[in-house]
Amino acid sequence: MIEAIAFADVLAARERLRGVAHLTAVTTSRTLDALAGRAIFLKCENLQRGGSFKFRGAYTMISQLPGNMRAHGVVTYSSGNHAQGVALAARLLDVPAVICMPSDAPAVKVAATRSYGADIVFYDRMRDDRAALAQHIAATRGAMLVPPYDHPHIMAGQGTAALELLEQVAGIDTLVVPVGGGGLIAGCAVAAHGVNPAVQVIGVEPEDADDTRRSLMSGERVTIAPPATIADGLRVTTPGALTFPIVQRHVAQIVTVSDEEIREAIRFVMLRMKLVVEPSGAAGVAAVMAGRVPAGAQRVGVIVCGGNIDPPLLASLW
Repeated sequence: MIEAIAFADVLAARERLRGVAHLTAVTTSRTLDALAGRAIFLKCENLQRGGSFKFRGAYTMISQLPGNMRAHGVVTYSSGNHAQGVALAARLLDVPAVICMPSDAPAVKVAATRSYGADIVFYDRMRDDRAALAQHIAATRGAMLVPPYDHPHIMAGQGTAALELLEQVAGIDTLVVPVGGGGLIAGCAVAAHGVNPAVQVIGVEPEDADDTRRSLMSGERVTIAPPATIADGLRVTTPGALTFPIVQRHVAQIVTVSDEEIREAIRFVMLRMKLVVEPSGAAGVAAVMAGRVPAGAQRVGVIVCGGNIDPPLLASLW
C-alpha cells in the first residue's frame, strides 16, 4: 500500500514552515530521568504558536491553497487546538475561517480561537456529527475543509515536530507521541524513520479513548463510544483512514494512561520543570512516569503536544 505521505513531504513542510512556526525548545529534567531510569527529552510544542503542534499542519495545508480558493475561506472542526491552529494560520494568510467546536470545549480554547478572528459554530459532542456539520458549511460556502488529522499536508506539517527533535538531540532511540486521530503520530513516525529507521515509535492514549490501540489489535479501524477523559484533545472515536495505515506500519506499540496519571504528569512538569501543559500534552510524560516506555529505551524523546489548559481545570489539580 502506498502511504499518504513520505519523508520528502515532511522535509517540504519544514521549508514551508521555516520562519513561520517556532523552533520549539527541548527540555530535560534530572528528576524525570531518575524517575524513568533513562534520559528523557521533552519537545515543547506547548510553546508553539497557538499553544500546540496543530499550527504546523494547519499552516502547511492552508498555505498551499490557490488564491482563488482562499477567498472562499476554510472550515474545520476541533475541540480546541486544531481550531486555534487553523484560525491563526488563516489570519496570517488572510483567509476567512469557520470553526465547528463542541459546546463543552475548554473556554480558554474558545476564547483564543475567537481572538484570531475565526467564526465559531458550536455542536453537541454526544449528539452531532461534527465532520458532517463542517462539510455542510464548507459545501454551502464553497470553502475548503481543513481536517484535524486525516490529510497528507496536515500529517506532513505535524511530522516536522519530530524532525526538529531528532535534529536537536542526537541518539534518540524511542519516540513517545500522544494519539488522537493519528495525524501527529503518523507524521512524526514517518519523520523519525526517515531520519533513522531504527527509532522505536510508541503511541499514548487515555485508557477510555484507546480506539487506535484496539484498532491495531484488530487489524482494522475500530470505532468506540465517545470517550470521557480529561484529555479533550485525544477524545477521538476512530483512527483516521489515512493515518491508520501509517500507524500500522511505523508504530511499535500503543500504551494507555489513566486520567489520574495524566494529572500527576501535569503537576510534575509545572512544579519541577516550570512548564504549563494541557492533559493531552501531558499524556506522553504520564506514560514515561508510569513506566509504560518499553525496557531497553535509553534516550527517549517525548512530544509535549500542547499547553492550552483550561484555568479551572488547572486550579482543580491542587
